[in-house]
Amino acid sequence: MRLRHWGHRLKRSLGMRLVLLFLLLALATTATFLAGMQRALSGGWSGVVRPLVADYVDRLVAEMGSPPNVARAQGLVQRLPLSVRIEGPAVQFDSHPQRRAWHRGPERDADDEGRWLLQRQTADGHRITFGLGDRGWVNRPRTIGWFTLAMLLLLTAAAYGYVRHLFRPLDDIRSGAQRFGQGQFDTPIPVRRGDELGDLAEQVNTMAHDIRAMLEAQRGLLLAVSHELRSPLTRARLNAELVAPSDERDALLRDLGTMRDLINDLLESERLAAGHAALQRERCDLNALVRTLVAEQFPAATLRLELAPQLPTAELDPVRLRLALRNLIDNALRHGAATDTPPCVRTVLDGGRLELSVRDFGPGVDDAHLAHLSEAFYRADAARQRSTGGVGLGLYLCRLVAQAHNGTLRIRNAQPGLELTLSLPA
Repeated sequence: MRLRHWGHRLKRSLGMRLVLLFLLLALATTATFLAGMQRALSGGWSGVVRPLVADYVDRLVAEMGSPPNVARAQGLVQRLPLSVRIEGPAVQFDSHPQRRAWHRGPERDADDEGRWLLQRQTADGHRITFGLGDRGWVNRPRTIGWFTLAMLLLLTAAAYGYVRHLFRPLDDIRSGAQRFGQGQFDTPIPVRRGDELGDLAEQVNTMAHDIRAMLEAQRGLLLAVSHELRSPLTRARLNAELVAPSDERDALLRDLGTMRDLINDLLESERLAAGHAALQRERCDLNALVRTLVAEQFPAATLRLELAPQLPTAELDPVRLRLALRNLIDNALRHGAATDTPPCVRTVLDGGRLELSVRDFGPGVDDAHLAHLSEAFYRADAARQRSTGGVGLGLYLCRLVAQAHNGTLRIRNAQPGLELTLSLPA
């Protein structure tokens, strides 16, 4: 599992792949260099150095005499960085006996075989073995190897740090792109360097500025058009109310009311597009807000209230919450009208968050529509009939209200019916 996690990170991280490339390149270069040098030196050792060493060892054996003279062997050990071991019928000598005491059992022969370099068998039956006298010569290559590995790891870490420094603007650009995608244009991408990545950050900032200007222009146009439509719409409604009562008059008044609601919802959605800056927060009791709204706007409706006792107050915008709750209850009443079970309004404190849920017991919607119900002007196929009312902005406004409070709107099929939950920070 951990290997899969690191494999995923490696695929996602360009910096890690570059560092791994540097490391593999360093290892390949070192291995190639060492293999080439070993190949070059092996020929010189076999052809030149080894015969010279063999001839020198023969002279050392002749210098010790036959049978080998221990005093001469000790003189060689003191004069040269050698170790001498003599085994035979007449002489037993070891210049470094502590080495043999360090190794017992089958490991001793393997260790001695690697440490002792050259042996000679004399005519009188003695075996003379020469080796390196200073033990530091044996351990030094291993020490150098560990030191080289540590330096390689240190250089790799330094290379990774430098690559992270080079790619830091990419992290800033990614974070900035996420902010811009969420409509947060107040904080531009910091331009840290004057290279290509710095130019890219400046270009993305310019693009974000242009997008923000276009969005603000469109929002301003929509607000202006919606605001200007309210006056002639109000006059048209007054004129329609002066007409003699008839079915046509009633239908006209309903259409004018729908247009008025649409304009009001459009204006409110554009105000809420500014997020939390559009809110007028005050200390609010959510249970009291629910009771007051139900009593004022749905006095004739049958609703079941399940309000959590001792619910804490929170800094909320009561006007926007009333708008969201009204839309949720209106949606539940429309789609649950064909059932005998009344919609349920419930409040609860869950993990430090206030949750306001409205559930109907109607037919619900297909799961394929759930993710789109809070989009502007979206209505499921079952809700496209004129008898259901609505213009497709109610749940969209509820989602904007929740997001402006740093909350969420959850929609699920409760089977039966649909449950919509506003989750708000307490």
